[in-house]
Amino acid sequence: MSEAASSHVALAKNTAKRAQHPARPRPAEGVAGAALLPSLAPLLHDWLPRQRWFAGKGHAVAGFTLVSATEILPVDPASAGPGLLHLLLRVHQPGLPSRPAGDCYQLLLGVRTALPPSLSPALIGRVADGPLAGRTVYEGLHDPRVAGLLLERFRTPGALGALRFERAETIPAGLTPRLLDAEQSNSSLVYEDAYILKIFRRVFPGTNPDLELPLALVSEGCGRVPAPVAWFEATTPEQRTLGVLQPFLRGAEDGWQLALAALAEGRDFVPEARALGRATAEVHTALAAALPGPALRRDATEQLVAGMTERLEATARAVPALVPYVPGLRTAFDAVAELGHQGRTWATQRVHGDLHLGQSLRAADGFWSLIDFEGEPARPLADRRSPQPPVRDVAGMLRSFDYAARSHRPWNDAWAERCRAAYCEGYAEVSGSDPRSEPELLRAHETDKAVYEVLYEARHRPDWLPVPMAAVKRLASTP
Repeated sequence: MSEAASSHVALAKNTAKRAQHPARPRPAEGVAGAALLPSLAPLLHDWLPRQRWFAGKGHAVAGFTLVSATEILPVDPASAGPGLLHLLLRVHQPGLPSRPAGDCYQLLLGVRTALPPSLSPALIGRVADGPLAGRTVYEGLHDPRVAGLLLERFRTPGALGALRFERAETIPAGLTPRLLDAEQSNSSLVYEDAYILKIFRRVFPGTNPDLELPLALVSEGCGRVPAPVAWFEATTPEQRTLGVLQPFLRGAEDGWQLALAALAEGRDFVPEARALGRATAEVHTALAAALPGPALRRDATEQLVAGMTERLEATARAVPALVPYVPGLRTAFDAVAELGHQGRTWATQRVHGDLHLGQSLRAADGFWSLIDFEGEPARPLADRRSPQPPVRDVAGMLRSFDYAARSHRPWNDAWAERCRAAYCEGYAEVSGSDPRSEPELLRAHETDKAVYEVLYEARHRPDWLPVPMAAVKRLASTP
């Protein structure tokens, strides 16, 4: 193992150890005392639900609990600022019975006496009372000065209040940050096209897969993922991954945009799909070696099928257009259940969990990388960290080819079919096993993914509903 890989692995083990034995809470210092939250709550009550990454939209906010508060850049009463406060805040929403304890969010609040015009879009509000009375608070990631301070914390790792910063490599000083505006469930800062820092907004106890899996891949010598350079975490009252710094793949293009460009220009995408299949198989092979799971036997197969069936029935109740296809779709799940009853087993391992064209990047030399190993952010962390059949990732990518083809007018089903075949062929070249050799398991996962898409599009993008519904019609009639 290389020296760099050994450094990554050692830090990963230390992270896991601290997760089992979190540090004791430290007393609040400076402005981060008991009076802080009551003074901020009126402002956050209005601002927080408007953020793109807030998961509880449509449900009233009843209140907040402060999990931790840390002054990354102390607020100086004698200075105009800026200061930088790091908060972990639990948001209580009684309308979300699936999350009775509330979701925990990470906030990085800048503090100044007044905002310069360039930061006016980041305004949260002016604090009326408490330790920040008379000060203006704002979304700190928009401020290059305080966003740059995060990189400095990585350069000098260690504990800071309820936070801990880790570094696997030397990081240069003075890199200017810019905030990306394309994120949905998280936020990302790019430092002069050298590094990208992903800030997780809704955070959970434990190690986030977007840190855990890339570290595992590095330990296996897999170069298909940008290796974590640094990361930070909460240490009290329990360990939570808060952000990961990785190399920024300058000049790389994401697979979704490449596919759409090929469709618009009337070009085939077969070579790219085959190369992407090989890249996926390399990642799966490395993850199987680093983080294997138990075989999927009869009881586990029954649980898998029960979950898929439950999601199908719930979606049919929410989207009436799906109802006529339920019997045909259920046969996909029944076929897997029957094989399980006959004694068939399947291998499981850790997987990407949310693989699609937008989670892949192609460098100028044609080398493909996979990114964003967080999994589906809406799912509980325990589910995202559980071993799965690798065909789950394959199904996600196959559905993505279909999405690309159907986003183009006229719809180009033949283009998607060629891509799907080439992807599976490329996967088989590396893994030695074609995903299509397990048709029942592949169909079941494709069906489950299409059902998820139906519910998502019906709720958020009704104009896109015909895309997954076309797959539903095909999958429901598959013998």
